[in-house]
Amino acid sequence: MSGSTGVEVTGPLNDRFDEILTEDALRLVADLHRTFDERRRELLGHRERRQAAVAAGSDLDFLPETAWIRDDPTWRVAEPAPGITDRRVEITGPTDKKMTINALNSGAKVWLADFEDANTPLWENMIGGQLNLRDALDRAIDFTTGAKSYTLGDDDTLATIVVRPRGWHLDEKHILVDGQRVSGGIVDFALYFHHCARRQLDKGRGPYFYLPKMESHLEARLWNDVFVRAQESEGIPRGTIRATCLIETIPAAFEMEEILYELREHSAGLNAGRWDYLFSIIKTFRDRGDDYLLPERNAVTMTAPFMRSYTELLVRTCHKRGAHAIGGMAAFIPSRRDPGVNEVAMAKVRDDKTRESTDGFDGSWVAHPDLVPLCREIFDGVLGERPNQIERTRDDVVVSPRDLVAIAGTPGGISEAGLRNNISVGLQYLAAWLGGNGAVAIFNLMEDAATAEISRSQIWQWLRNGVTLDDGPEVTPDLVERLIEEELDRVRTDAGETFDERRFAQAVELFKEVALAKDYVDFLTLPAYESMP
Repeated sequence: MSGSTGVEVTGPLNDRFDEILTEDALRLVADLHRTFDERRRELLGHRERRQAAVAAGSDLDFLPETAWIRDDPTWRVAEPAPGITDRRVEITGPTDKKMTINALNSGAKVWLADFEDANTPLWENMIGGQLNLRDALDRAIDFTTGAKSYTLGDDDTLATIVVRPRGWHLDEKHILVDGQRVSGGIVDFALYFHHCARRQLDKGRGPYFYLPKMESHLEARLWNDVFVRAQESEGIPRGTIRATCLIETIPAAFEMEEILYELREHSAGLNAGRWDYLFSIIKTFRDRGDDYLLPERNAVTMTAPFMRSYTELLVRTCHKRGAHAIGGMAAFIPSRRDPGVNEVAMAKVRDDKTRESTDGFDGSWVAHPDLVPLCREIFDGVLGERPNQIERTRDDVVVSPRDLVAIAGTPGGISEAGLRNNISVGLQYLAAWLGGNGAVAIFNLMEDAATAEISRSQIWQWLRNGVTLDDGPEVTPDLVERLIEEELDRVRTDAGETFDERRFAQAVELFKEVALAKDYVDFLTLPAYESMP
């Protein structure tokens, strides 16, 4: 499909896709690509140069050239927008029909409609998800499976939609402008904004976004410029868009105030994206030796000193500037068959959300509708009738650059069970991801791309540093390959007739590529995306 806009759509035009891929929508995609893609690519190059500097021994620090932003007490972000003033519970998930209806009906204040880590960027998912969002706003969506039907509740009970587009590093290979792939984030943003901005405004809300994977305030400036141009192009008042930035990379943790400043007229706050943050720490310091080795994933809690520094600095930064601070995700998936598992896990969720609410967060994430009441109860206990606690500025918090990277000595070990868990989670997640499902329940946790990234990155780092397991031998390629086969056999046995040999063979090949390679692959989703249609 080609049009006068200079856009070529190479993906199949499935049923109703033409309703999203209209000439006007694609014209906006093309304009944003032509205006901003060169800057995007320059900023991706900036990431590479900073990574090389860190590998060579350079330390991360607060930027001296932007000290004036941090030192100026007068500036604040825009006032909270309609529909996102009270964010005490937010639910996350992909934009398939069932999730769209369940998330909007969940009782959460906000639904993070995810085109990123909880989604697989299959063409059908990306454009079908856009249709589902538009249909939901038009109340033209329903879903039936077996004897059960899903429909939307009353408008005044539905969660506010906040869309998470793909990060700057991902392209959309099915849309070309002047023969060049377009940024996946630009595609996701532009299609939603074109079709749904006015629909949201008609409902008394607005076009709101979560911005992932940023590593600098210059990347936030790029998003802000995209917002300004899109609003001008579509005739939407400047400042209508609001965006919450996920602080889920360690470089971004050193630029929180600058990120808020760049987006201040469009800012809705910051979020503590804990799982990607751990992935970023491993990725950033992968060549820096034992002082930057993390214990196995499940041993690293939010009470670790470097994680406490990160979250407390985030709350202080947000509230100092009048912005929301949103906590991390509770990934537990309640079991219908094991009350004992639920009891232990729910106690951990309660502790986690209690810590966040008492630290000053204005709300938090859950991955499953069954966790919404618990999260709401805990934040209700702190907030009462107030919509947030932005007035609590946490002036007591003082965090140094060294505090943010005080990783050495983090409690926890590296065991064979931890290595096996990383392998099993990685294989199971990748098999599901390649099949089109980006939010996968594994061992009673909702796993997304971030946890798969942690799993393979830890193995790569342990191999790189010659780690010896607490209860076993040194981690070597031979050991990892043997355990991959053993864990694959376990999954095969547990799955029985539903086991997909072809899909798991793909997953094993990809997992080895990103866990055992000599050179580190920045994002496992990059080679994975190229392997899917």
